[in-house]
Amino acid sequence: MTTQAAITVDTASPSAHRVNPYLFGHFVEDIRDHMDAMLAFVLRDMDFEEEADSRGVSAGWHAVTDGRNTEYGLEPAAPRHSGHSQRIRILRADRCRGGIGQPVSVAGETTYRLEVVARAAPDLRAAYCALVDRASGELLARVELPLRGHRWHTYEAELAPIRACEHAELRLYLSAEEEEETWRDGVGSGTIWLDHISLLPADSIGCVKREVVELTRRLRPGMMRLAGNHISAYHFEDAIGPSLERPNMRNEAWGGWTNKYFGTDEFLRFCRDTRTEPLICVNAGTGTPEEAAAWVEYCNGGPDTRYGALRAQYGYPEPYGVQYWEIGNEIYGSWQHGHCTAEQFAERYNRFADAMKAVDPAIVLLACGDCDPDWNRTLLRHSAARLDMLTLHIYHGFGTVGITPQTPQETRYPAMVSFPEVSRAILGRTEAVLAEDPAYAHVKLAITEYNTMYYPNTVREGRPMEHTLEAAVANAAHFNELLRQSALVQIGSYSDLVNGWLGGCIRVGDHYADQCRGRLPGWSGHSRAVYGTPTYHIMALYASRPITRVLPVRTTCGSYAWSPGPDRYGADPGPLPVLDVTAALDETGCALTVFAVNRGLEAVDARLELGAFASASEATLWELSGDDPEAINSASAPAALTVRERRVALTGDRPRLALPPHAVCVLEVRR
Repeated sequence: MTTQAAITVDTASPSAHRVNPYLFGHFVEDIRDHMDAMLAFVLRDMDFEEEADSRGVSAGWHAVTDGRNTEYGLEPAAPRHSGHSQRIRILRADRCRGGIGQPVSVAGETTYRLEVVARAAPDLRAAYCALVDRASGELLARVELPLRGHRWHTYEAELAPIRACEHAELRLYLSAEEEEETWRDGVGSGTIWLDHISLLPADSIGCVKREVVELTRRLRPGMMRLAGNHISAYHFEDAIGPSLERPNMRNEAWGGWTNKYFGTDEFLRFCRDTRTEPLICVNAGTGTPEEAAAWVEYCNGGPDTRYGALRAQYGYPEPYGVQYWEIGNEIYGSWQHGHCTAEQFAERYNRFADAMKAVDPAIVLLACGDCDPDWNRTLLRHSAARLDMLTLHIYHGFGTVGITPQTPQETRYPAMVSFPEVSRAILGRTEAVLAEDPAYAHVKLAITEYNTMYYPNTVREGRPMEHTLEAAVANAAHFNELLRQSALVQIGSYSDLVNGWLGGCIRVGDHYADQCRGRLPGWSGHSRAVYGTPTYHIMALYASRPITRVLPVRTTCGSYAWSPGPDRYGADPGPLPVLDVTAALDETGCALTVFAVNRGLEAVDARLELGAFASASEATLWELSGDDPEAINSASAPAALTVRERRVALTGDRPRLALPPHAVCVLEVRR
């Protein structure tokens, strides 16, 4: 069944404000497998930071030996390094090979850079590193590492597998059989100590997967945020300087290890490589104003400053010029280190702001706001003069409309696609607080985290609903609301960029990292797959359109009923319009873009009134649609749902636009 609708665009009344390109930004966070998925390192436990298993091997590795007397143990790391060193000893009398191995997946026609930090007994001539097929034992690549003695040395080599192998294994071992000279078994003989082993594809960009960088570029993100719950226990100096000298730190927010290989300099290189503006959230939980000021100086100070000189010493002489800084991440919540009351945070914020501005008066400061008007009211009363933007985090689903795994689809779907109404209610309450005092007139909003979030963290398992077409429809309608509110909302950060807590719009691999149970096994045998979710394709589409000024749109269409559940934010509980539509002009006024989201389960035939563009005879249409709102892209079918582009004819004074059910359509008309 097809229903009728009318969409009227007022092309004569463009907004006075310009749409900020930072509206379609993104967010990287050290949470679960976000960093493992984003970064190009093939191995884990590279510094032997895990505890030993029953045989004395660091838990990320396993023993590989055909000798009866091979010995293993963990010992102190190399000087200035953290983690452990892995000791391996073989006996000459065993005539064996002995070492360690780790399962990996490798690509064909790819060269991998190997780095090993080791020391060895003087009687050992060489160690060997090999890639083998775990199933067949076939040798895929092998390199000999000539050992240089009992002191610590760094060894570098290349491995080029003869073919791709999903179930490969990297092995580093000693071989008594291949030693040219024999040694007498005795104290310390036949022993090697390994402090670090890493394997990085030669085509990686910095330390990030090439495919992730390329997909991120296609998103055209205006801004990239570094933050998350872990930031409230994160100290930036732990992740600058030579990577092997950085400490291994536990991730106090999410468990596991904080990734020391992606610190400030690596993040800012990633922003440069993806052509995005950085936004850094400082630690206002366990950190201090002095530490935050030092971080600003490290990024922006000249080489004549203490931290600018340190940055230059580490190989980055030019200041980065990071302009946007956020103070505090969800500091109102008990899940956050250093959580506090609004009054306490306002006092804390002021000290941080003063210290940071003393280093660089030109920076733009964002203060941790909340969807709770009382928090924002208190913060603004004490700190408005010191802040430029107030932040909000909006996750639509469980927390806003009470979605649970038991919610039937006929109730869940209409509630989830009501995302813009819920956001509108939250933004309206926040704007009302800003209107209470003229002293707040300069304050803008930054939604530094948003996404659909169907279920509470404690029940996340199985297929993520955040990957579905349904979620893409909900997010697209939310994007429309951001455009409508773009006079007030200046920044948006979709959560997350890669994998992470399940909502990442770029997916790497064929596994899920459940928030409570860690990484869940893959199922497809495509662990190296890198692809976009339906929401990824929508975000890339919206961000690539030439939109500068928003236009008023009047839509006449059918409606649908929804049940908002606990509804904490005062969203309209009445019937909602099936279509969510907004429009914008480019800088020249020669291109009109109409963003039309059909939230209904039936097709819609819409009549268009395009004002000054009524004489156009054709347009470009981009469409994301599918038969099933629960359809997803996956590692085995990464392009099941993608945006289709085609030219369409515009006939008559009121041309028709066919909108499939649960679909996102973007129409661009030029004159």
